[in-house]
Amino acid sequence: MGKDRRIAVMMDIDKPYKRHTETFTGIHKYAEERGGWRLIVDDWADRNLPARAGQASPYDGMIGRISKLGAERANRLGVPVVNVWLNSPAHDVPSVLFDTVACGRLRAEHLLARGFRNFGVLAHASDRSTLVQGEAFERTVREAGCDNFSAVSLAEHEPTRMGIGELDLSEYQQWKRAMRDIDRWMDTWRLPIGLYLFEVAIARVLIEKCFDRGWRVPEDVAMVAGYNEEVQCEHPSPGITSLELPNERIGYEAARMLDELMNEADKQKGRRKRSKPVAADPVKLLLPPVGIVARRSTDFFAVDDDLIRRALRYIDENLHRPLTIDMIADALEVSRRKLTGRFSEQMHHGIAAEIQRLRVERAKRELTATDQPIQQIARRAGFASARTFNDAFRAEVGCSPRAYRQQHAPTDT
Repeated sequence: MGKDRRIAVMMDIDKPYKRHTETFTGIHKYAEERGGWRLIVDDWADRNLPARAGQASPYDGMIGRISKLGAERANRLGVPVVNVWLNSPAHDVPSVLFDTVACGRLRAEHLLARGFRNFGVLAHASDRSTLVQGEAFERTVREAGCDNFSAVSLAEHEPTRMGIGELDLSEYQQWKRAMRDIDRWMDTWRLPIGLYLFEVAIARVLIEKCFDRGWRVPEDVAMVAGYNEEVQCEHPSPGITSLELPNERIGYEAARMLDELMNEADKQKGRRKRSKPVAADPVKLLLPPVGIVARRSTDFFAVDDDLIRRALRYIDENLHRPLTIDMIADALEVSRRKLTGRFSEQMHHGIAAEIQRLRVERAKRELTATDQPIQQIARRAGFASARTFNDAFRAEVGCSPRAYRQQHAPTDT
């Protein structure tokens, strides 16, 4: 029996972020199932690799948040590497990442489904993920016919930490400049507005700024911010709607990819190379987000009419059930005629069309975030049959549910 492979894991698991600890959990899960791996947590693995080619490597493979130095040294030594850090400066290495375009689109769709027509994005110039998500967010709302859009990107010349960690005086000055930028940005808003914010911590700052201006959250300003770190998102009130990432799956698939690369490296060592192999582009696997975790910061439908707002909330909470106009009218204690008339006046389409649109939006999220059978997704979204679902989906989206899932499935690039 051969000795275990030594795998360096660079995941910064001392930092209390799910995207670190859950990704590590996925790596460990694969290693346990695979057997024959010895995981070695070494956040200095890049520096512990020998600097010159031909020297013996302490590791058979390296996985995690790969630095540029680590990628360069691993390449010289022939050590396979898989990266899970989207903002890594090591661009040309095999990677498993979350799909930033899908994330931005999902954030926008969540706010669009709540009736918002004015939108804004607060991104961070040093974070490629937030910039790409912001672009996808803007593209999605503009495709929906919403042109009132305002964006700002902080720290375009130097990094600014948004209230995270210890700040020295120079960073505090950057913070004050960022606050001035945000104030000027808020002056341009048209309420009610739906926002994508790059970080939950900055959402907390904006909530206080909104309260200072007499604006309500979420009635005037709704926010989808950062990723689903429960402690940060849930407390204090109001809770912040955020995005759940497939962290554990990223770790698992990254470990699988590393296993394949190490197996291929072993085969290459056993062959006599007659010619220098042609370099191939590194494989990048993109995984869709798990979904939106809705909290108080978006718990609102952006319409002026209280009756229609209550109707939209009732529909949203009961999409999985058979819904009729009479049922909704009875629940709201109004006449069918009053409800349908006010709804058409406010929403510019009928109640049945809105129910179908919301059901299709829910199904779209399930199709991209899960591998559940389409018939089961149709049932959970409230469709009476797979055929009814297929017809409604084609009418709303322009393709079948199966084709939509294939278009938005995890991709190797």
